[in-house]
Amino acid sequence: MDKTMVAVAVLAAGKGTRMKSDLPKVLHPLGGKLLVERVLEVAETLQPTRRLAIVGYRRETVREALAHVANLEFVEQVEQLGTGHAVQQVLPHLEDFDGDFLVLNGDAPLLRPETLQQLLKVHREKGQAATILTAHLPDPTGYGRVFCDENGFLTEIIEHRDCTPEQRENTRVNAGIYCFRWKDLQKALPQLSNDNDQEEYYLTDAVNMLRPVTVFDCDDYQETLGINDRLQLSQAYGILQKRVKDHWMRQGVNMIDPASVTIEDTVELTADVTIEPQTHLRGKTKIGAGSRIGPGSLVENSSIGENVTVAFSIVRDSVVANNTNIGPYSHLRVNANVGEACRIGNFVELKNTTLGYKTNASHLSYLGDATIGDQSNIGAGTITVNYDGKHKHKTVIGQGTRVGSNNSLVAPLNIGSGVTTAAGSTIVEDLPDDCLAIARPQQVVKAGWKPKWMR
Repeated sequence: MDKTMVAVAVLAAGKGTRMKSDLPKVLHPLGGKLLVERVLEVAETLQPTRRLAIVGYRRETVREALAHVANLEFVEQVEQLGTGHAVQQVLPHLEDFDGDFLVLNGDAPLLRPETLQQLLKVHREKGQAATILTAHLPDPTGYGRVFCDENGFLTEIIEHRDCTPEQRENTRVNAGIYCFRWKDLQKALPQLSNDNDQEEYYLTDAVNMLRPVTVFDCDDYQETLGINDRLQLSQAYGILQKRVKDHWMRQGVNMIDPASVTIEDTVELTADVTIEPQTHLRGKTKIGAGSRIGPGSLVENSSIGENVTVAFSIVRDSVVANNTNIGPYSHLRVNANVGEACRIGNFVELKNTTLGYKTNASHLSYLGDATIGDQSNIGAGTITVNYDGKHKHKTVIGQGTRVGSNNSLVAPLNIGSGVTTAAGSTIVEDLPDDCLAIARPQQVVKAGWKPKWMR
């Protein structure tokens, strides 16, 4: 047998009735990823030879959700008749496989890669037919108890309802995560019976057929927790958040009030970043050293440079360069690209817009589909009129240009470098370099005029 060969099967066929949702349980999101995605990512750290997802309820929906996972094979369990029945469906797919076979639960997303790697290592070192992952729960009520001898080999698994009062004192429970020598399991699976109260085929029965079986205790019982309802989903999110925040604080990130902050585990931070209260970091976000994010901010799928401040603002799918100030109450979205040492201030919105070095938009502006050169200034109340009702159009502004307050820049439009536009102007024609543009009606004053009701 080639010891390097590993197959991983993820149980993902159940509906999850207690979730009170039409969505398959394994497709519920947890911290920016699907439950089953998290399990598959952990499994991938083993570099398995084969990856199989056992699907049943709304299997096409599950297939579509996991279509991006490379080399993932789908195995159908048309009827959900227990964990043993689910793994039986793998038999035709691994008929000639000769290696180690792991079974993971698609609704157990808290398992750490290190634990799974250690499980496989222990299994191979012991050279047993099977190794099962166990945990000691503070309150094991309702869980099957695992009993082993002084050498750490399984003697029996007893369901909670069948335990004596003395046996219930045992806190070691079955985590439902297994590593098998496939050739041994392959022989045991056809022998499973559904002669039980639930009329289901249990994988634990296959374990009981195999001897010897090693018991491997997980150090952190929380890794083995499954998700059965919305309350447990919320609890799992809290566990993930604590892991992520503890990690980054140990790496030198300062969090003023960690309890009010959420950080997805896809986010990358740097030492000396400060995260203020009520701030949320999501997706593929990177934040450079010395930056201060928050309070009251959301950053999602964005790159934030060094020594940047983002206060009471939203930054999505955007890039902010070093030494730039964002906010308060700014909104950057859809490919906003802000250069170094810029200022984006109160109630300014950027969309698909690039700002050059030291360019400022400090107040009450909308800049969409625009490119603005270095060291320009956008006056308060300025907007790019980029939409004609059918198409979006581009505004290009050169270097060192001063756009006056309350300007409307009607795209498509090219404004040169060194240009000044007067306050209140509506610019509809291109402007050359180094000019002053005044585009507003002449002021009319009627002396002595009063409304009729005052005459």
